[in-house]
Amino acid sequence: MKAVIVGVIASFAAASAAFAGATPVGTVHDFIDAFDKGDAAGAAATQSPDVSIIDEMAPHAWTAPGAFQAWAGALMADAKANGQSGNKVTLGDVIRSQEDGDTAYVTMAATYSYDQKGAAMTEPARMVFALKRTAGDWKIAAWAWAGDPPKKK
Repeated sequence: MKAVIVGVIASFAAASAAFAGATPVGTVHDFIDAFDKGDAAGAAATQSPDVSIIDEMAPHAWTAPGAFQAWAGALMADAKANGQSGNKVTLGDVIRSQEDGDTAYVTMAATYSYDQKGAAMTEPARMVFALKRTAGDWKIAAWAWAGDPPKKK
């Protein structure tokens, strides 16, 4: 009986994981989950090839092609220059989620946490996403980070 219960739970977990990217909000979660695991390929897989990104570190805007990889490189260089490690984004509530055919708009609360030269830091923010459905999958077409100034925990 225990094996049956474990199997059912595993089936539900697999089904919910497979379903996650089937919705705009699920795709956003897939992106952040991969980012938090350090899975660059998984995070990139959630992005449209022509993604546009706005974020707080220079040069502040990245556009396709190769925008995601360029953004990731800038983020790593900025973290290194500022003595940051343990970078993690925690998503909060969905503020708005709207589907319009093959396009969608999602706004979510988010918190960026990291250590900076030994000090635990946190940065509350909002993330805004525009998504498009391509071949049945939702991909992030554009996203922006709108963060408050970082503060010590």
